Amino acid sequence: MHTARSRTFARLGLVALLATGVASAGTFPDFGYQPPSSEYSGPLFQLSQNYPQTLPSGKPAFFTLLPSKLTNNYDSWKPYLAAVKQYCLAGNAETNWDVQKNPVRHWYHMPWQHYGALGREGIHGLTKEAPIQPKQLASTQTDSGQTYAVGVYNAIGAYTIGEVWKNPQKPDASYTSEPNSFHDGTVVCKALFADIDYKNVPFLQNPVLWQAYVTNTFDSADRSVKKLALIQMDFAVRDSRVPGTGWLFGTFQYNGAVSGKPSWENLVPLGVMWGNDPELTGSEYDNPTPTETRINPNIKEAAINPGKELPPTHLGWNGRVDGPVDNPLSSCMSCHMTAEYPQLSPMNPTFQEKSKIPPVGSKEWMRWFQNEEAGVPFDKGAQSTDYSLQLAGAMANFYDWKCNQGGVFVDGGNACQKAAKLKKTMLRGPAPHQRVFKVERAPAAGELK
Repeated sequence: MHTARSRTFARLGLVALLATGVASAGTFPDFGYQPPSSEYSGPLFQLSQNYPQTLPSGKPAFFTLLPSKLTNNYDSWKPYLAAVKQYCLAGNAETNWDVQKNPVRHWYHMPWQHYGALGREGIHGLTKEAPIQPKQLASTQTDSGQTYAVGVYNAIGAYTIGEVWKNPQKPDASYTSEPNSFHDGTVVCKALFADIDYKNVPFLQNPVLWQAYVTNTFDSADRSVKKLALIQMDFAVRDSRVPGTGWLFGTFQYNGAVSGKPSWENLVPLGVMWGNDPELTGSEYDNPTPTETRINPNIKEAAINPGKELPPTHLGWNGRVDGPVDNPLSSCMSCHMTAEYPQLSPMNPTFQEKSKIPPVGSKEWMRWFQNEEAGVPFDKGAQSTDYSLQLAGAMANFYDWKCNQGGVFVDGGNACQKAAKLKKTMLRGPAPHQRVFKVERAPAAGELK
């Protein structure tokens, strides 16, 4: 719940101090980059952060559709994937993912993604994800681009988020690290948007477009309001029945030819995975600049859509499940398996100095393609954030803010020591280029809600 005063401060770009020990709604910042009024005058993003204080009972209805035997037979997965898609979209598609207004079920955001160069923008709460290379999406796509995304957790997952952040000055990853993990029934849905000339990408015709306050290029710091095209939707499901990992990951790819009009229903299942196929060390099915979708029949711990409704796309390393804007030398589970705090290893073996990149398929390379049980950290000396890169990044952001920026960061200054100056800045509002974020607080007793 937000007070009228805190909503007003949000629109002024207030930077406030984080109240120690407050863990109810309004504690965490909504976004880090507010669009200037000269470019945007609509509603601003609000973080859904009223996390459940008790673990919700029951599991999503689609749990009954898990195949009794997990095989790479895509047909056996069709009902499950169709139900997951509707679970993510129900009430969200109609409200443009303004999840507080969802009439079907409650969804929640991860806190502390407002901070830093990749932080949340103020229209839809999108965070910066990755660059898009020329021809990564289609042979006709000759320009580069960038990806932005917003992820949401269902109430079961949000309960764990609330436990981790119960003390907002001291997040505790023990709630997601062995012997603990996210609870069965946790569902994460993430919508991804491409800042690209979508007219050059055949499957992005009839696009669903969102306005967002994003950097002008991936390497730029300057921002402007642009229209981004929906390109994929990822999901993750915590299910202890799944051997080896306890998780299912998958993605849906946009194809505007499905309905011939802009629609979230144009999201086509690409595939689902429950393991990293650690025995497969080859690269014969790599396809970084696709003209067709190359399905590796030797993949056993994933199922890929072979149908014509899936447009030509690259997959992950050697045919593992991966979305069109993802790294073709990785996989959904490979990246997320590294989620931990502190993050001691990169998300992919190629994300390090060239001299340290292991030979493809070697024992060192395959460390990123093992099957890791839920809650097990990728590195000794770290705590697992249980396949949640959002949680790992949120904790890294928080401790950078707390330890390196003196608690509050405003253009290099310490707001704790400049309260009087802050008050004047609040009334004027920040310049568009300033890295200013706000922290809202819960209403005190007796205040209007």
